[in-house]
Amino acid sequence: MSTASPQLEYMQAPALELTQEATVQSQPANSVRRSLAKRLSDVICIPASQLSPQERHMAGDVLVEMLRNADLELRASVAKRLVMLNEAPRTILIILAKDEIEVAKHVLENSKSLTDSDLIQIARRVKTEHRHMIAQRRHISDAVVDVLAEFNEEAVVETLLKNKGANFSETALQRILTVSRQHQPYVKLLIQREETRPSHGLTMFWWADASNRKAILHRFGVSRAVLQQTCADLYPQASAEGWNDPAARQALQFIERRQRNRAALAQSKYASLEEAIDDAEQVGMSREIADEISYIAGIKPATGAQILSDKSGEALAILCKAPGLRRKHIKKLWRALRRPETMHDGTINSLLEEAIKAYDEISTDNAQTVLRYWNWSLTSSLTPEVLQYIKRGVVPGEEEFGAAAVTAALVFGNRN
Repeated sequence: MSTASPQLEYMQAPALELTQEATVQSQPANSVRRSLAKRLSDVICIPASQLSPQERHMAGDVLVEMLRNADLELRASVAKRLVMLNEAPRTILIILAKDEIEVAKHVLENSKSLTDSDLIQIARRVKTEHRHMIAQRRHISDAVVDVLAEFNEEAVVETLLKNKGANFSETALQRILTVSRQHQPYVKLLIQREETRPSHGLTMFWWADASNRKAILHRFGVSRAVLQQTCADLYPQASAEGWNDPAARQALQFIERRQRNRAALAQSKYASLEEAIDDAEQVGMSREIADEISYIAGIKPATGAQILSDKSGEALAILCKAPGLRRKHIKKLWRALRRPETMHDGTINSLLEEAIKAYDEISTDNAQTVLRYWNWSLTSSLTPEVLQYIKRGVVPGEEEFGAAAVTAALVFGNRN
């Protein structure tokens, strides 16, 4: 049995021939490669107090070269070993993160060493399954979410929306909101996000299904009591100035408690809003009567047309509840629009039934908030420039044109 020391054995070993022939003949056995990779990983994992950064990076450089043509099992083993190390060389982590998903998943989901810049670079160069792993990380910055959302991959976006540790910028929310017009699951998930604002929710209403509409009205149909109390003294002042500031007039109209427009009623041929609806029930809903109903109800004809042309019934419920109409006026408007009240089997039309439920479940004050928001958002920013965006099917930027312009473009641009 040899008693020579390991150091002596190493010194007595034949020198490595660096000719091509010797290199081919002396390819290390798989077991040696695995052992070497493990040793190099061990070196990289040595605490910073016991290893200089230079030596750590040298070990990392050698390991990188080994991994380039290593088998998948070995690469996955190294990924598992390095993933929880805060000082792991980022070069190795990035390479492993771009590897096959069996290797990359360990790094993409758990590594704390990858920066936002790393994750953005990785996200732009990998497959959907890799981005899906990134979307599952415990904490994801808005910059990374922006990039992941750009690809519009349903599984990735839905995972992001479910991830409470993901932070959404307005850019990402607007991108997903736009796509939600054709993908209903996004609507449900967006409603549940804290970042989703009333402008987002009440815009999505127009393409949401019945259950999502109910959720939207419940969350965003809220009271404006604080706004009304805060601005109450400004109405006499604005009136004294002749309402000469269009922006202030629109804002105060949104906040105002009274829904029906008495000035419009004074100029109408109808004695009341109820009478206008009764006439529509008898003769059918014409453009002229629709405009009269809209004006008396305190909204513009464009808003009224959007509500009356909506295929479901919840919007009609809001139109009736906000100005204090009774429940029976939902059916009157339904008949005026020549929509069937019952199905072939004699049961009530499910859309009409949803309208009545919506009417019963929302308060007058909250319905006014919804109706006034729709009126403000759909009509206050319809400038010639915004109309051109809508005509081209393009959503204008909120920074330049405001939230109302975005809403108008999304809703009026969603015609089928």
